[in-house]
Amino acid sequence: MLQCSKGRGMLRACMLYELHDLQRRWLRPLAGLSRVNADLLRMAPAGLGRPAAAGWELLRRITKDHPRPAFGIDAVEAHGQTVAVREEVVASTPWCRLVRFARRSDEVRVAAQLAADPRVLLCAPLSGHFATLLRDTVRSLAADHDVYVTDWSDAREVPLSAGFFGLDDYVLHLERFLRALGPARTHVIAVCQPAVPALAAVARMASAGQDTPPSLVLMGGPIDGRINPTQVNRLATERPLAWFETNLIHRVPAGFPGEGRRVYPGFLQLAAFVSMNPRRHFTAYRDYWFDRVRGRDEQAAAHERFYDEYNAVLDMDALYYLETVRLVFQEHALPRGTWHVAGEPVRPGDIRDTAVLTVEGAEDDITGPGQTHAALGLCTGVREADKQRFTAEGAGHYGIFSGARWRGSIYPAVREFIRAHDPSFAGGQRP
Repeated sequence: MLQCSKGRGMLRACMLYELHDLQRRWLRPLAGLSRVNADLLRMAPAGLGRPAAAGWELLRRITKDHPRPAFGIDAVEAHGQTVAVREEVVASTPWCRLVRFARRSDEVRVAAQLAADPRVLLCAPLSGHFATLLRDTVRSLAADHDVYVTDWSDAREVPLSAGFFGLDDYVLHLERFLRALGPARTHVIAVCQPAVPALAAVARMASAGQDTPPSLVLMGGPIDGRINPTQVNRLATERPLAWFETNLIHRVPAGFPGEGRRVYPGFLQLAAFVSMNPRRHFTAYRDYWFDRVRGRDEQAAAHERFYDEYNAVLDMDALYYLETVRLVFQEHALPRGTWHVAGEPVRPGDIRDTAVLTVEGAEDDITGPGQTHAALGLCTGVREADKQRFTAEGAGHYGIFSGARWRGSIYPAVREFIRAHDPSFAGGQRP
């Protein structure tokens, strides 16, 4: 067992995570019992057991584990045909897998069209949830693109021998993956938090005189958190960095490959997510009970799908989390021009050959209005004709990359922007 005898701070850092892990182990038998009882009560005649069954099912939902979900994308509609999709890991480090959603068709015409589709690197957030949070994004993109996704590791599963992971490492991973894919033919989409490192990666490549992506799409990311600060921004700026390190950084307990690693635990991030709107989550679970009682299985199943994803969280390496808080939310290093990655300055103004689209949700309560659009002002070297902004009316943070608004209005705009700047399509030739 990890020793916790080096002072009170170390003891606290060890004990909270160990207590959480112990609680999860204790609750697993209760979750199993709840499922058995719910199944039995559902068999009662004339629906007499439904209220009790719904209660047991609700208890199971609250006490069950939520492991990393699967993407579960086995097929998509592309070029008028249903085509098979298979996940392929094309590159990996201890911290990330680059996953390709490879599409296959036995029809020669369709196979040729699939091969000609634009290539997209989708940068998934490393902010508490797994990359599967972008399942809807991937499914939409895969209909018209050759999609690659950054699938980040849970820090508690990474041994200490793999070293540490900081914000610089996120940027360097993106650069490495872009070079492997061919940057001049790979479009980049960054959703939420990775908008910052994605812009940095493209800027660094431009500064070095390297090929850069034909387009960069930044969606709901905190490029400049000084603009219309939200509760998330205020939390970061109202406390010194030492408070975050003292109160939110803990060590992975025994029983995990990353034993001893300092992390920001996923269960604390989930608690933070829930605390932003506790009434909404309480109402969702209450409605789930009523749906089960009234036999509305479709609505209940939708609740289960959402919360199986929402409650599945990962740990972040302490270095990465603290650097993100300091550089992105406290110092605003990117918009102020003070950020250095691997010793080199990050200069978005050096970008010339990459078209930039920024996407925001008008009702986003995590990344405030204008924070993502600020990237357009930083990219002074990009022609105005190659800059575009899109604000989705009525869309919250998650609505800009999943759900009806994403599929109905945001994705079509993203698709057309990529095609307009892809070298393989008319109008996409570089000057």
